[in-house]
Amino acid sequence: MTTALAPTAVPARLTALESALGDPFADDNPLGLRAALEADERGEMFEAGEEALHEYGLGAEFVPTQYGGRLDRLDHLVEIMRSVYRRDPCLGLGYGASSFIAGVNLWTAGSDEQRRHAAELLSSGRRVAVAYHELAHGNDMAGTEFTALPGPAGLLLNGRKEIITNVRRAEAVVIFARTAQRPGSRSHSQLYVDKSRLPGGHLKYLPRYRTSGMRGVQLGGIEFQNCPLPESAVLGTPGHGLENALRSFQVTRTTLVSMFTGAVDSALRGTVGHVRNRRLYGRTAADLPHIRAVLAAAFSDLLTADCFATVATRALHLLPAQTPIHSLAVKFFVSRTIMDVMNQLSAVLGAHFYLREGPAAGFQKLLRDIQPAGFGHAARAACQVSLLPQLPLLARRSWLGEAAAPAELFRPGAGLPPFDFRQLVISAAGRETLSTSLAAGLAAMPDGTGPAYTALRAHGEYFAGELVTLAEECASLSPAELSVGAKSHTYDLTTRYVKVLVAAACFETWRHAQGTGAFLAEPAWAAAALHRLRTPLGAPRPSLPDCLEQPLWEELLHRCAGSNGLGILPRPLAGSHG
Repeated sequence: MTTALAPTAVPARLTALESALGDPFADDNPLGLRAALEADERGEMFEAGEEALHEYGLGAEFVPTQYGGRLDRLDHLVEIMRSVYRRDPCLGLGYGASSFIAGVNLWTAGSDEQRRHAAELLSSGRRVAVAYHELAHGNDMAGTEFTALPGPAGLLLNGRKEIITNVRRAEAVVIFARTAQRPGSRSHSQLYVDKSRLPGGHLKYLPRYRTSGMRGVQLGGIEFQNCPLPESAVLGTPGHGLENALRSFQVTRTTLVSMFTGAVDSALRGTVGHVRNRRLYGRTAADLPHIRAVLAAAFSDLLTADCFATVATRALHLLPAQTPIHSLAVKFFVSRTIMDVMNQLSAVLGAHFYLREGPAAGFQKLLRDIQPAGFGHAARAACQVSLLPQLPLLARRSWLGEAAAPAELFRPGAGLPPFDFRQLVISAAGRETLSTSLAAGLAAMPDGTGPAYTALRAHGEYFAGELVTLAEECASLSPAELSVGAKSHTYDLTTRYVKVLVAAACFETWRHAQGTGAFLAEPAWAAAALHRLRTPLGAPRPSLPDCLEQPLWEELLHRCAGSNGLGILPRPLAGSHG
């Protein structure tokens, strides 16, 4: 059974936030799922939730401590935001994460004056929006048509950005713009635009977009016509906007998708409560072997996704030079996994999953709201396209080596050095030690017995061998095979590599938990993770063998009954359900 968390695992303010937000499943909780669903039905932001987060001071969580905020550890920020997403993903994005995305660009490349101005806005509960993409160009940021070209007294803004979260409600906007007409990556910059300082008559708001998920999020656009802006509005060195954005993406791709696991926690918890209360054929639905198998597998997949995201988040602190690889892999794997979990749960709920009334009504909202995890900010396919060209260099420089990542990477909740945005780099240059940690971990694997232990060793040896095979296949790939026009079997190499990364994260997290007495020290969860990862590409994931399914099912019920989180750190949550 789950043991208590170490004192370092949960910041005190997270406990305070959980307590203030209350039990999400309580019908009489004005900050719970039912109240959030009512706002969603109206297509509005959850006003009571925004007021509670304003009182808590959520904006300060996005501001580094050196600028008066509370941001020192990214894993703590993820945990805090999971509490919000657990109740309303729309609130998590619309009130919080959109400002975090904008802020990361400022902390990465902004001047001291720009950072202090943004810090003051966020710490006082106001907002900063970010405008990256344009509808005509999607993820092709180099094709940006929005311009900030030299004018009589600085720069002149011209063009439009169509889909921006909170653009009307934000006091400032970070804008990605073309600042030179010549071709190439050095023709773009990021701008920090304080809307209160803009002269009148040059800015027009575009109509709001209505969406099927995240209904309350205020999505709209802006259009500028010859709007003057001082050159001091540029973030960092002019022409380095694309590099600044790519560095910022390493933080946001890793952390944002991890925040969505809070919504999956609520969905899985609610589904467990549903099947335990629903009677079929003279017994509860939870007594049916197939239902238990699906829910145990869903729990396994959630643990796997959370483990990988947690390791990658800790790597931002400990291995910042390698996070250009980790961030792409996290967005690619975790987003797909949590959406698959939601689909598994919808099959268990059957016709109940789309009901808008009754005990299961919140599920359809969570299912709709989680979809942006796969395409929002940067699509999964774009991450795969970016990862593919790096495989040959990784194969030659890293995959056949014996280097291992530091042990601290695999100890969730343990101490971390403060995060330094200045350490982010554009390229990992073929250096990556998470995947090679698996072979080193197998060599140091503690003695054990039982079918779960035996399965874990066998799966670990398979993925260690898979890395060797990948090294042989990828080292000789030609440049023609690394373009966006690569064939599907070449893109499959990226999927196989990401699975090795995930397997290494789970195996090493299990190994470094030995002696703690926690559930993470039990081999069943890690063996289940690797068992599910071994699914051949394109095939349905296999069910878990009884020796792995039973302990996961028992742990799931135990956590639901005790109101503990369903991630790798079973932290205490407000309320109880299931």
